[in-house]
Amino acid sequence: MSETAATAQPHAGADKKARVSWMLFDWAAQPFHTVILTFIFGPYFAHHIAASGAEAQTWWGWAVAIGGLIIAFLAPILGAISDATGPRKPYIALFSVLAIAGAFSMFFATPGTENAVMIALVGLVIAMIGFEFAAIFNNAMMPDLVSRKDLGELSGNGWALGYVGGVTSLIFILAFMATSDPETGKTLFGFTPLFGLDGFNYEGDRASGPFTAIWYLIFVIPLFLFVPDAAKKRAAKNAISLGLHKLWATIKTLPERRSYFAFLASSLFYRDGLNALYAFGGIYAAGVLGLSVTQVGIFGIIAAIAGALGAFLGGKADKKFGPKPVVAASCLILVLACLLVVSTTQTYVLFAFPVDPASSAPLLTFYFAGTLIGAFGGSIQAASRTLLVHQVRHEEVTEAFGLYAFSGRATAFIGPFAVAIATGISGSQQIGISPIVVLMLLGLIGLYFVKQKGPAD
Repeated sequence: MSETAATAQPHAGADKKARVSWMLFDWAAQPFHTVILTFIFGPYFAHHIAASGAEAQTWWGWAVAIGGLIIAFLAPILGAISDATGPRKPYIALFSVLAIAGAFSMFFATPGTENAVMIALVGLVIAMIGFEFAAIFNNAMMPDLVSRKDLGELSGNGWALGYVGGVTSLIFILAFMATSDPETGKTLFGFTPLFGLDGFNYEGDRASGPFTAIWYLIFVIPLFLFVPDAAKKRAAKNAISLGLHKLWATIKTLPERRSYFAFLASSLFYRDGLNALYAFGGIYAAGVLGLSVTQVGIFGIIAAIAGALGAFLGGKADKKFGPKPVVAASCLILVLACLLVVSTTQTYVLFAFPVDPASSAPLLTFYFAGTLIGAFGGSIQAASRTLLVHQVRHEEVTEAFGLYAFSGRATAFIGPFAVAIATGISGSQQIGISPIVVLMLLGLIGLYFVKQKGPAD
């Protein structure tokens, strides 16, 4: 291990309060993905703001794409500048303000008003940029909190806590805020929405934005109070030019750093495949298996709970065996889960076993596959954070997470584009979903060239 790496870890023994406070960031931020992007505000936008489902999908897709491109191209730059200046909390604070403002503003996307679409989409982009960038700088704090051998457990526990936070917030909103029955204005559990929200005007659905903002504000506070930050290195003015110079030097030498380069390329494929699997899983279930919205929702909750358990156990395995075996095993099982999904319809399971149309076997098979996807999707994402840290020196960590964000965001179109092309050509949802298997396999193959231990070990 180099002298620089050995001496640049002043907080490797941070206390339990600091570690728990760091993990609470995942708990604080996850409702944005669960509540706003997937289960509450996204469907509200499609049903009550946009003129049609097609328009909703188009505009929502453009907003997510724009936010993703901004994140992709700024993340490595800001990461390099942060590494040059030292502290990460100022960046987390700045982007937390954007996250809170963007999420809160989404409440004002009122059905039937002239600017509702624009308010919802601008709020989405601002919130997305805020949450994603805050997460990048939060991730970069990991090596300052624990020793290298304990990174996997810390990452896994944080990711698991995030899944639990997402499910908890989702259940609360479904039970006490969001309108389930438009005729009565009641929630899914038959309650009148809390806080005087008008269920007939879907104020509970819109309030998922402020709820997410307030939830984040409350639970991110411990990070600022109790998590130690890196020491200041130099003035920001000089750090900008130094950071940009360092980033360019890193990019030029990436092909020479075989393991680091291979990890970025490999994770690009398996993360893109996993994201496409999340994006198209519900559509596939409805179209091929005929699942209702409620059944798809149950599938989502099962997958999230399994994700929490998978991330937690994956963290334990990471500590014992290292992150690479966890990522590789998770990738392989995700391939098998994809094959299980593709091989199941309402009339047969695993291609060769016909079932009665009234049988519950296809549904149970899909739920089992969803459990695998949730569990090993959680473990692969948690272990990927630690495997990335092992590829770089301590002083490069924030820049590395910026490049990691870039590699994921800049190519995020590959999975959806491949699925769309395959589905359009074949006319079959089953064949159309098969490119996801290819992406996962490419990611698995790329891991062969990734070293378990890197320059910082």
